[in-house]
Amino acid sequence: GACSAATGGAIRVTIGTRRQYEADLTGAPEAAVRAGSRVCPFSDESRNEDAIATDRFAGLQYDARVGYYSTLKAARLTDEGRLMGSSSGGLTSWVAEQLLRRGKVDAVIHVTPSHTDGAPMFSYTTSETPEQFAAERKSMYYATTMADILREVRGNGKRYALIGVPCFLRGARLVAEEDEVFGAQLKYFLGLVCGHLKSQAFAESLAWQAGVAPDDLEAVDFRIKVPGRLSSHYDVQATAKDGRVETAHTHDLVGGNWGHAMFQSNACNFCDDIFAETADVAFGDGWLPEYKEEWRGTNVVVSRHPDIDEIFADESAVWSVPLSVEQVAATQGGNFRHRRVGLSVRLHDDVAAGLSVPLKRVPASLEGIDPRRVELIRLRRLMSEESHEAFAEARRRGSLAYFLRRMRPLLRRYDSVSRGSRLTRLRQRVRRMLR
Repeated sequence: GACSAATGGAIRVTIGTRRQYEADLTGAPEAAVRAGSRVCPFSDESRNEDAIATDRFAGLQYDARVGYYSTLKAARLTDEGRLMGSSSGGLTSWVAEQLLRRGKVDAVIHVTPSHTDGAPMFSYTTSETPEQFAAERKSMYYATTMADILREVRGNGKRYALIGVPCFLRGARLVAEEDEVFGAQLKYFLGLVCGHLKSQAFAESLAWQAGVAPDDLEAVDFRIKVPGRLSSHYDVQATAKDGRVETAHTHDLVGGNWGHAMFQSNACNFCDDIFAETADVAFGDGWLPEYKEEWRGTNVVVSRHPDIDEIFADESAVWSVPLSVEQVAATQGGNFRHRRVGLSVRLHDDVAAGLSVPLKRVPASLEGIDPRRVELIRLRRLMSEESHEAFAEARRRGSLAYFLRRMRPLLRRYDSVSRGSRLTRLRQRVRRMLR
């Protein structure tokens, strides 16, 4: 939605056939198209993460995997009630609330449940008090746009913290560079480590498998913590319009494994930013062996702003330990395989097919990539494409079984290749040890 915000709505952003937001250039004058292209995170006319981050964070330490950083840590809230009501360690919402309490901003722009009949289940809104914000937190894996909310707040004189995934924040940074009004209002950018964006159908698919059909669906909680499990093995909870609540273990559901990339936006096939490199601070899940056992959740935090570092100095509210850059990168091993190694494969395939691809920070190449990994990457892309079409047809037929029948053969094939790929990596590790 950055292109819409930058052009005052001359470029419209609407829901497409895949239940994701798309820019509509119909009727937009050429000047608006060019202005929109300068702020689009997937346009060659826009400044990339390196250029944006260097302007703001030069002088800090730097690593090509995580970007610039002043502080790296694993952390979680010490307040048990707050921690249990959060998706992970509770730090994203806590930092946003601290910015409000300390008078650094007047409001937070973030995604919340819509609570409006006929509206998308989740959308961007603003919260002006810590209490208002705290009531609408947790992860929401759902297609959204910031086009409307940014146009709504422009010029109202208030200062904002914006929470978003890497591509949203890159777009918002570029809008703030182009428009001095936004530049004065968007004060802090809080980033979320992102595996990929999901379409609106993702929520419906999980809920349907849990026992609530799409037309009966009222609400979804994507991350219910379960005592005794690994922190990564959470449940999904679906609420029907009649109040009935159904719960299922996400990993048991088709599409629940993030590595399968079902319902992924195609744009995510061309993203190489994992730790929200243009954000003042990035929050992710602490997917390290020593923290996965903590079922309540742990955040990994990459700070790049002195005000954020100052907030974390309040150790009474937060348990934390410093991390090395190697540990931080290790929390996102699968994400690096998808967004760096996988991106090289996808760029290679598209260039070979004569397709247009955006300029990225990784090469279009298969060189040095294990053939099984190449096959896995291509399968993941195929599964993503198939999931959109299969679920749309399943909805039309009113048959969840139809969706499952179309996806399960691909899942079996993927699992077979994945096992072979893991065995290959194990053998390579043993050879290195023996040398």
